[in-house]
Amino acid sequence: MQIKFRLTVMNFLQFAVWGAYLTSMGNYLSSIGLGPQIGLFYAMQGIVSIFMPALLGIVADRWIPAQKLLGICHGLAALFLFSAAWYGMNAGQDAQFSILFSLYSLSVAFYMPTIALSNSVAYAVLVNNGYDTIRDFPPIRTFGTIGFIIAMLFVNYAGIQDGQFAFNFGNHKGFPSFQYSYSQFFVSAFLGFVLMVYSFTLPNVGVSKSREKKSLYDALGLKAFSLFKERKMAIFFIFSMLLGVSLQITNGYANPFITSYKEIPGFDETWGANNANALISLSQVSETLCILLIPYFLKKFGIKKVMLMAMVAWFLRFGLFATGDPGSGVWMFVLSMIVYGVAFDFFNVSGSLFVDKETDKDIRSSAQGVFMMMTNGFGATLGMLAAGAVVNHYVFSQTDPHLHLEGWKISWTIFAIYSLIVAILFAVVFKYKHEPEEIKTKH
Repeated sequence: MQIKFRLTVMNFLQFAVWGAYLTSMGNYLSSIGLGPQIGLFYAMQGIVSIFMPALLGIVADRWIPAQKLLGICHGLAALFLFSAAWYGMNAGQDAQFSILFSLYSLSVAFYMPTIALSNSVAYAVLVNNGYDTIRDFPPIRTFGTIGFIIAMLFVNYAGIQDGQFAFNFGNHKGFPSFQYSYSQFFVSAFLGFVLMVYSFTLPNVGVSKSREKKSLYDALGLKAFSLFKERKMAIFFIFSMLLGVSLQITNGYANPFITSYKEIPGFDETWGANNANALISLSQVSETLCILLIPYFLKKFGIKKVMLMAMVAWFLRFGLFATGDPGSGVWMFVLSMIVYGVAFDFFNVSGSLFVDKETDKDIRSSAQGVFMMMTNGFGATLGMLAAGAVVNHYVFSQTDPHLHLEGWKISWTIFAIYSLIVAILFAVVFKYKHEPEEIKTKH
């Protein structure tokens, strides 16, 4: 129980770091005139995920124990995000895109690999202590989502997101000079420093000590990419990328979209329009509950049907945004938040477990890095760049609030249609027969 508790704390902090700013950063960027660049900020998470998780997965497999590398990465990520917050504090509305974006990019370059690394640490520690990852990991991962939720709600209700409260460290230059606050970055950085220290106290995972003579290809951990030679794994990774397109869209745009209703008479006083972050937190509540369903659904339906459920859920997630509102149609927003748990968890967590069970022990960290690269790397990058182009065309090119809202509706409809097309293609192309014990551990 002590081992599982320690991993639970790790997961709680892992996602609290992200939740402190992920869903509310878009409003801050809009408030300092960087609304059209929101897509680039969120796309950067995907760009660094193309190569950083895979590279650091190799390092964790070969040279530096995963728990130590996890701490190093969190320390560097927190340092750069703290620097971004410090710059935002001093620059106010004069913050330059190039400086803020550079500091943020360096931060996420070291944060994004920690998602795969934390999974590798959890899986290895559980296995080393005789636990079953499919049965015992999901409840532990649930507390990661709880950490995300608590960080979101803290930023929302402490007034940090909307600038009512801000860490200014004695700097009163024009404070408060804008509506949404950089202070969410300070909160995330603080949590990151805490996790950095905590990571070094975790049980040692170790590195591969095989004395077998290996080629440079194997020594660098590139063997994980040979998984693309297997038709089943290749199709899995390709659709991981296609589904990854959807992963960051609502993180980047849901908050600005819901908040935009404050400009529309009749909606400006609604709770939802004024507490977008709290409303969005229902998505993470749903995620928490859905994680617990994964073991049953994987064993009952298999990876294909579980992933297909996730794809259909993304269609509903976007479609309900397109048709709902924070007034009489708020129930559609709430339903959108509920289906998010299926959309995100049924793909991400079950996909991670699938990769862990379908790969050999000596390349598992590398394989997790490849999975991360395809989803949060290529997929999320393409998704945010495409979504940014759509939103900039239909939303930020408009000045009238009503045209803004109409643009949002069109944008969400486009995203929903894309998700439906991917789901149909996956159902047809991915030929994978489910067996009662489909996911076997390879030795």
